[in-house]
Amino acid sequence: MRISLLAGAAAGCAAVLFFQPLAVGAVADPAPTRRTSAGDGSVTTLPLGHTEHGFTPRATRPFSLLGVSWDDPRGSLDGGSVRVRTRNIATGAWSDWRSLDVDGEDAPDERDGRGGARGASAPLWTGPSDGVAIEVTPGPRGLPSGLRAELVDPGRGATAAPNVPRTLAAGASPGRRADHEAPRPGIVTRAGWGADESLRDPGFVYTGPVRAVFVHHTATATDYSCSDAPQMIRAIYQYHVQSNGWRDIGYNFLVDRCGTIYEGRAGGVDQPVFGAHTLGFNTDSSGVAALGTFTSDSPEQALVDGVSKIAAWKLGLTGQDADGTTNLTSGSSQSRYPKGTVVSFDTVSGHRDAFSTDCPGAGLYGRLGDIRSWAAHLQGR
Repeated sequence: MRISLLAGAAAGCAAVLFFQPLAVGAVADPAPTRRTSAGDGSVTTLPLGHTEHGFTPRATRPFSLLGVSWDDPRGSLDGGSVRVRTRNIATGAWSDWRSLDVDGEDAPDERDGRGGARGASAPLWTGPSDGVAIEVTPGPRGLPSGLRAELVDPGRGATAAPNVPRTLAAGASPGRRADHEAPRPGIVTRAGWGADESLRDPGFVYTGPVRAVFVHHTATATDYSCSDAPQMIRAIYQYHVQSNGWRDIGYNFLVDRCGTIYEGRAGGVDQPVFGAHTLGFNTDSSGVAALGTFTSDSPEQALVDGVSKIAAWKLGLTGQDADGTTNLTSGSSQSRYPKGTVVSFDTVSGHRDAFSTDCPGAGLYGRLGDIRSWAAHLQGR
């Protein structure tokens, strides 16, 4: 692959990064990028530098997910935009221009305990690709420092040890059941989707009892095959850890368009694992992400059912009514509410209820009432 880079330094200019295949017999730059491995996958990092002259040949590798990141996790591209096109590895065809969500609202709170976190766009699932064009238009504050493209190859996934379960079957939870505890749904474990456990921080961080579930969308492709969901999750995991600098994947659970539920952040599906999904309100909550983008698309009923099942069970473990309300305290003034503010939320809320964002998209947000009702029914209420 050859990469051509032309970036405008002045605010209002676009920084354009363009990748094309190398001509037959061409020699690639031997060390143009930073590459980190994840099992048999990798993340290739390409600086989007400030230069006003020429084009620089670079080499890269195939990828299936991409994003743009920058140094300051609290900085952003406010008022700016990022557009991308990608080249299909099988057909050689280029996609239309697509916009990345650059809000950067998914982030660890201070309690997450990992240094070196970066700001980042939402990732975009592209499928197997070998070329990309990235256009970054700065906002009024210009481009954030350390701007770079992140190209993720999810690989085939880590091989689980023989005694590690790949799926937790549906059924009753072990031990004494809480009042109105819903049945545990089937959950694909981290081993089941091929997580490379060497990537994440080795320890776990826990919060208080889960009193709310925040529903997200991953802002990735919607028209994917459900058989691709494990590699999509591996790519998001790699992006969150290796590109964003988080301790683990940010979401506690993920649900694909076929309604399959996946374990997210490690630490135990029945435990109150502290996530990085809703800045300011990661304490005493759990984050459930729908794989896809539902800004204009409507979620399939199977996905709605999957979100309902995991919300019902997770909230039922602590006796929370899935169709009720609860109070949470803001941990960050970068949320919708100043730090220390006590806020009343529906126990099943959308990300936008806690942060200025469109997430989980109008299509999915409009189904939250149905999710609450069905989840409460599953709890026997």
